[in-house]
Amino acid sequence: MSRAVLSLGGNLGDRAGTLRRALVALKEHGLVARSTLYETPPWGPVEQPPYLNAVAVVRGERDAAGWLTLAQELEQAAGRTRDVRWGARTLDVDVVTVTADDGTPVVSADPTLTLPHPRAAERAFVLVPWLTLDPAATLPGHGRVADLVTALPADEVAAVVRWEQLA
Repeated sequence: MSRAVLSLGGNLGDRAGTLRRALVALKEHGLVARSTLYETPPWGPVEQPPYLNAVAVVRGERDAAGWLTLAQELEQAAGRTRDVRWGARTLDVDVVTVTADDGTPVVSADPTLTLPHPRAAERAFVLVPWLTLDPAATLPGHGRVADLVTALPADEVAAVVRWEQLA
């Protein structure tokens, strides 16, 4: 058994519907908790529409590679294409952290799946929903999520706006 924190986001098509479908699918794979939806500005150098983002916690009989496979399956089911790095997408699912049942964080430098996610500590669109979901959350190797949010530029945090409660 392991526990994973997943970050979900999308900015093409029916953003809310896509995220809801992905979260419903996660119920079959050990969904423990999920955040509300947040609208966030795009991240990276490509001009594109705003995103809707959420964070989910899942637990099940998967290792880190298994959580990555599930994330990719969810993306494919949503019609995700990988044309431009950091470009617009129907759904992006990132594995942020994986923790073994004994509480040990899985750490990996494998380029296929680096854990914890190498840019999670600098992404308000990951940290803010995660913090609201789990105020005691920690990002292995970086510290408490609450402290990471405090360390981000205030304008980046303010740009992560609660969009609606997930049904």
